[in-house]
Amino acid sequence: MASNVPLGGGLSSSASLEVAMYTFLQQICPDDGDLMEKALACQKAEHTFASMPCGIMDQFISVMGQKDHALLIDCRSLEVTPVPLNDPNLVVLITNSNVRHTLTGSEYPTRRMQCMEAAKVLGKESLRDVSMADLKAAEAHLDKEIYCRARHVISEIKRTTDAAGALKSRDYQEFGKLMVQSHNSLRGDYEVSCPELDELVAAAVDGQGVYGSRMTGGGFGGCTVTLLDSAAVEKTIQRIKDKYSGTATFYITKPSSGAHVLKL
Repeated sequence: MASNVPLGGGLSSSASLEVAMYTFLQQICPDDGDLMEKALACQKAEHTFASMPCGIMDQFISVMGQKDHALLIDCRSLEVTPVPLNDPNLVVLITNSNVRHTLTGSEYPTRRMQCMEAAKVLGKESLRDVSMADLKAAEAHLDKEIYCRARHVISEIKRTTDAAGALKSRDYQEFGKLMVQSHNSLRGDYEVSCPELDELVAAAVDGQGVYGSRMTGGGFGGCTVTLLDSAAVEKTIQRIKDKYSGTATFYITKPSSGAHVLKL
């Protein structure tokens, strides 16, 4: 099995492996082709084999990715809404910090437990049901760190829906602004960034033709994702190389289909 998804880069390499293997097995033992069940089975493999209590996002995009579209995923209802991202003048630049990203035994399970703790104190099943006003009203009853974790999640949910609206209306300036806000929240409130990722984001947005940039994946290394004009790619890559203290690897990408069979 071959892949060009960098390992440990926060780009869902584990999910891509799970989904690719499932797709291969479907050719030997065909099933009913239910995409949702396929994604859930791959998530279960990660939970039980890799002992990583991941969400469903990585498996969903690996299964249900559509060419020229982003996906808005409702992780509770499991509803998937394709959002057009087909402007020929746009590029998604992925920059690998080459700081190795590992999740098992790391801070990811801790963040998950902290969010569950916040929801419990607020009397809700999930932070999905908590407004920012609810959180502020309960601030005195929450540990400061727990409060910050919840503030990130609640604000990120709103940013996600706002970002989908911005993409639909082709308001790339607004989308980029939301990307940077997201990174700042991941760095400050959720505390999953690292100096290398912060350097990459700062270097990426410090030039013309760049709409926004943020870390992606579980953090503590891995990659950033940047939305920019295709005409600005070369200068942006050079600027990042000049300003980044490490050695980055670059991937110029477009939204594409999820796992599928290639006929040889």
